[in-house]
Amino acid sequence: MKISIKNKWTNVIIIEGEAENLRSFLEINRNAKLHGANLHGADLRGADLRGADLYGANLYGADLRGADLRGANLHGAGLRGADLRGADLRGANLYGADLYGANLHGANLHGADLYGVIIGIAQRDAVLKALGVKLEAK
Repeated sequence: MKISIKNKWTNVIIIEGEAENLRSFLEINRNAKLHGANLHGADLRGADLRGADLYGANLYGADLRGADLRGANLHGAGLRGADLRGADLRGANLYGADLYGANLHGANLHGADLYGVIIGIAQRDAVLKALGVKLEAK
């Protein structure tokens, strides 16, 4: 499998098994415009992606456990099935992002723009908990 970051600003192809190189590239090029980047299934555990511009990126099935995505632009990003356990998404722009089936347990979503996000009913409680909302049974 190849992971490609290819658009009018960037043209990088990283071969599977080079997760460290991918994390390093994204951290060094934090301000790069990665609109529509194909990061399907990418291993980005613990990556520092603060302020990353991943507008419309394909992050389906990506491993983002513990990643720092504070202030990142994930507008319209595909995060279906992504592992976001413990990820810091404070202030991130998730407007219209597809989070269906994403694991959000322990993620911090305080201040994130969640307008129009797609989630499954099974994720509702995890999202509310990540936002600091407490549910009480009646």
